[in-house]
Amino acid sequence: MLVGVSGKKGSFSEEAAEYYLKRIGKKNYRLLYLTSVENVLSALEREKIDLGIFPIENSNGGIVYEAVEAMSRHNFNIKKFFEIDIQHCLLVLPQTLPQQITGIASHPQALKQCRMYLKRKWPKMELIEWKDTALAAKNLAEGKMPSSTAVIAPERSAELYNLDILESGIQDLKFNFTTFLAVEKRIN
Repeated sequence: MLVGVSGKKGSFSEEAAEYYLKRIGKKNYRLLYLTSVENVLSALEREKIDLGIFPIENSNGGIVYEAVEAMSRHNFNIKKFFEIDIQHCLLVLPQTLPQQITGIASHPQALKQCRMYLKRKWPKMELIEWKDTALAAKNLAEGKMPSSTAVIAPERSAELYNLDILESGIQDLKFNFTTFLAVEKRIN
């Protein structure tokens, strides 16, 4: 089974896919990291994947607009709605000190879910919207953004991309649930 997720390796969409597949007892699968909801739904229509996983709403950040826009352009069947708890971390390159940070990058939803933390702790910091939380971590590790940038991403991204966790659990709500969809191709 090929499963398309709307994030890179280390993303919350990857976490959601693994959670869902374990819950339904699926063991033989391969994840494809398609970065965006549009890419997931396009791949589903072209039969490049068997199942798509992407977020649609967060308990604090609200609707994932990217998902709604993509959903309006595609035909698919919803197999399951499910939630996972989202715990954000502030990640930096190894040995980066807080006073060296000049910008914070992440997906717009992650920035929304951490907005009070950012206002309180980093009130004058430039916030940079990125396509995906894990992609931001990967790009920081690869030198595709200034080394003085911090990223908001999952803890798994720190492990995968050799980044330091400056702070964890930075989301505004202790219980920060995101609703994901598992979708399949519509059969007419």
